[in-house]
Amino acid sequence: MLDTLGGGDALLADRVYDSDALRLEMAARGAWANIKPMPGRKRRPPFSAFLYRYRNLVERVFSKLKHVRAVATRFEKHSENYLALVKLASAKIWMRFTRR
Repeated sequence: MLDTLGGGDALLADRVYDSDALRLEMAARGAWANIKPMPGRKRRPPFSAFLYRYRNLVERVFSKLKHVRAVATRFEKHSENYLALVKLASAKIWMRFTRR
């Protein structure tokens, strides 16, 4: 998935991915790596706490997707059918939160 990032994109990643090599690779592609620095790091790279909050939203959506048994257990073995199932479950989650 990292190969798809390019100019103007932002990588929102957890502390596990905090490395100078990854940051340099993203900078070479024109993307910005917004990765929370490790606590013991001597040179702290730029970091936006505001953007980092959106990573949590993505994790919550994946958590809700895992509640759909067919998605969590990968019931469908064909990639096209599995993708359709993920899209259907995502639409169901989205509709639940957009009701008024």
